[in-house]
Amino acid sequence: MKSYSPTTPSRRHMKGYDFSRLSKTEPLKSATTGLIRSWGRNNKGRITSKYRGGGAKRLYREIDFKQNKIDVPGKVFSIEYDPNRTTRIARINYADGDKRYVLAPQDLKAGDEIITAEKAPLRPGNRMKLKNIPQGSMVHNVELRPGQGGKLVRSAGSGAMVLASEGGYVQLVMPSSEIRIISGESSASIGQLSNTEHNSIVLGKAGRTRWLGRRPKVRGTAMNPVDHPYGGGEGKQGRGTRRPKTAQGKITGGRKTRNKKKKSGKFIIRRRHK
Repeated sequence: MKSYSPTTPSRRHMKGYDFSRLSKTEPLKSATTGLIRSWGRNNKGRITSKYRGGGAKRLYREIDFKQNKIDVPGKVFSIEYDPNRTTRIARINYADGDKRYVLAPQDLKAGDEIITAEKAPLRPGNRMKLKNIPQGSMVHNVELRPGQGGKLVRSAGSGAMVLASEGGYVQLVMPSSEIRIISGESSASIGQLSNTEHNSIVLGKAGRTRWLGRRPKVRGTAMNPVDHPYGGGEGKQGRGTRRPKTAQGKITGGRKTRNKKKKSGKFIIRRRHK
């Protein structure tokens, strides 16, 4: 982490990333595209997610979540910053000349070699099927269905632990403490993801929040009665409703939102702790 001298009130408690350990290279042109963001609007242009907009201009790095180059070794060319995600990314130069970005686990350095195989050495960055990964190992970028590409455990510092294997399925302890069973034929990458100090970031000022594309959020109690269930009243008033509600009047704050008839519910052995 990087701390700042208190030259201004906002700098006093500000904390940011330490980029000194990252490679000083330009983004890979073949794996970058322009990014057009929706800013919380649907296909009709209506705002469905409020308080989004603005933000710094970014290039999108195309990440290889499948890592389907079987038995082709790749060398880590650089570890880079990605403005679109919390973890770091690694630029891989494969032996056949291909170049791709993958999510970078902890302890992966420039010059290391990674491989995707049926059975691979238990080193950070290597990828194989869950049925071949020993119990107690930490994994990331986990597939829900074989060949689909990684969908789970992709944020900074996260990792799932392989708990047990039975009947062609593998039990994983997710970062949320939920225990879920996934097909042993699905692939996962070895190791915990990098940038574990991400949750210690202190933005320090409102302007830095705007750079991230987040606009100011208005409290419901500060609105008019027509705009929010908490609005109106003289001075500071209570919310006037027993259950917490959204601006649309829907009950929130403790209400379970997962559909009980969802088909994937049978793969969850234990729900996460509150």
